[in-house]
Amino acid sequence: MEISSAQRAQILTQALPYIQDYYNKIIVIKYGGNAMVNDDLKQQVMGDIVLLSLVGVKVVLVHGGGPEIDKLLKKVGKSTQFVDGLRVTDKETMDYVQMALAGSVNKCLVNILQMKGGKAMGISGMDGRLIEARTKDARLGFVGEITKINPGPIRDLLEKGYIPVVSTLGCDTNGNVYNINADTAASWIAGALGAECLISMTDVAGILRDKNDPASLIPLIDFRDAAELLEQGVISGGMIPKVECCMDAIRRGVSKVFILDGRIPHSIIVEILSDEGAGTMVVERKP
Repeated sequence: MEISSAQRAQILTQALPYIQDYYNKIIVIKYGGNAMVNDDLKQQVMGDIVLLSLVGVKVVLVHGGGPEIDKLLKKVGKSTQFVDGLRVTDKETMDYVQMALAGSVNKCLVNILQMKGGKAMGISGMDGRLIEARTKDARLGFVGEITKINPGPIRDLLEKGYIPVVSTLGCDTNGNVYNINADTAASWIAGALGAECLISMTDVAGILRDKNDPASLIPLIDFRDAAELLEQGVISGGMIPKVECCMDAIRRGVSKVFILDGRIPHSIIVEILSDEGAGTMVVERKP
């Protein structure tokens, strides 16, 4: 279906109030899942981020890299163990995690953003002590829990017009490096920056009343109601940590959090620059 010039103009005009709402404001995008391993979707997501940046939105991209870490460990013949869904990370594994996250994954995203016409800079949570952390559980080795966010490096990049691309590595005062959950890092970073919103890209439609029925999508939910769905077991499996991080971001002062289906082309633009929506928006409704 071809779109006429008049239709294109109308679409852009309809986006104007949304651009005005987000102009010069910070949004944090947690990027992972299918949108990260599918090359076509990756190109679209990076293009959407550049578009938002060019219309004056300050975008911070926070990424994980589980599939890339798995690929690298397999390549070197190192097995992977998980405890409670978290990767057991010994010192050797941590070296490979750092290589994947701060190296290949981060620089690939930076390169695509720049090829799309954006101005991007890749950093890790170790740079400028952006993410301070400590051991989360001795059984997990160098898996960290965040103790503090120092947002100065990100703010400096934003002020200079860059799109900061953050790999989720943490550090402590003893020089240890930690693997940090990307959802958790995005939540903390969004709170520390006073972000207008946090966007969490997933492989599902959003929060569902029935996990087997995409039509049961909840487009808007108060974070307290989301907590009730967690207690009732309606939200289960891999969605539990994602929703918990969304709730945590609200508690940290982020006004709204979007859980988007990263499998939908241009889901970020649909959510941010239209009233159509592409997932679930989590908010705190005032009494």
